[in-house]
Amino acid sequence: MSRLTNSELVRVGLIGYGPQFGMAKNHADYIAQTSGLKVVAVADINPRALQKARKDLGEEILTFDSANKMLAADAVDMCVIITPHNTHARLAIQCLQAGKHVVVEKPMCLSYREAEKMIQAARANERMLTVFHNRRWDGDYMAIKKAIADGLIGKVFHIEAYFGGWEKPRDWWRADKAISGGAFYDWGAHYLDWTLGLIPEARMTHISGFFHQDVVWKRMSNEDQVQAIVRFDTGCVADVQVSSVAFAGRARWRILGTKGTIEDWSGGSFTVYTQVKGYAAEMEVDYQKSQWPEYYRNISAHLTRGADLIVKPEQAARTIAIMEYAERSSKQGRTLKPPCL
Repeated sequence: MSRLTNSELVRVGLIGYGPQFGMAKNHADYIAQTSGLKVVAVADINPRALQKARKDLGEEILTFDSANKMLAADAVDMCVIITPHNTHARLAIQCLQAGKHVVVEKPMCLSYREAEKMIQAARANERMLTVFHNRRWDGDYMAIKKAIADGLIGKVFHIEAYFGGWEKPRDWWRADKAISGGAFYDWGAHYLDWTLGLIPEARMTHISGFFHQDVVWKRMSNEDQVQAIVRFDTGCVADVQVSSVAFAGRARWRILGTKGTIEDWSGGSFTVYTQVKGYAAEMEVDYQKSQWPEYYRNISAHLTRGADLIVKPEQAARTIAIMEYAERSSKQGRTLKPPCL
């Protein structure tokens, strides 16, 4: 791919500088560590957020009280969207149509149709669109992926991924289904992206969903527990579950292969069960060091030098398809065929 900008410096504008997890500041810090990118502007409808941005990033930063005004000023080349989930599609398409490259926080959006429209806008305007799946560079995930690539457990045919516990969701927008998308649309987006990355050659054929709402936490619009079981054309089956009503947990990862099994309980290492010359063998594999800044380094290399984009929007759209079709499946009580992915 040829380079997407003729400039050696990509001017970046952050859309959304709210307080949740300090995510906007995290983006700014990663970008500051990245050659070829520079945050020059922030847009937020909250004056206090803009005040915080000037304090964090310096008084010279340009601030706007709307994305419209930032785009009209033509002050940036790339927009990073760090806003509630239900605004992602609209803002991304607006920025793409204004001729800006776009990084959007995960999840990409709330529906597969929205994802399609975002991808279409990127192609029509010849601009980059990507999703902030920087947790592909988590040390635990990179170590598991390497162990599989090195053949320690053979061909993967079954994946179980789990995130959960017993805890009432906070009373904020991430617990409001109309805004967040539901219980799958937070950490579930990471787990689904990770799962698909372990078997990148596989295509989804069927999705079954099992959603439980108001089991324990009454009057919460997000589900108490969600589960997606995905079948692939390779024969592999993936089972991903997110729960806030599990008194007893289970392994974060249980991955079965033709030569062994990986089990991970988030303890700094994972266990590989296999055989050596017919003898049962067990080994502990340490996590790697996380490399989160690599996400924006790839963005810079892609825009300024034509490097391959690692987190492609079509990949992020697959995670949205799983979440959406799992919910449809649960409501209809039957297995569904997802879009051709």
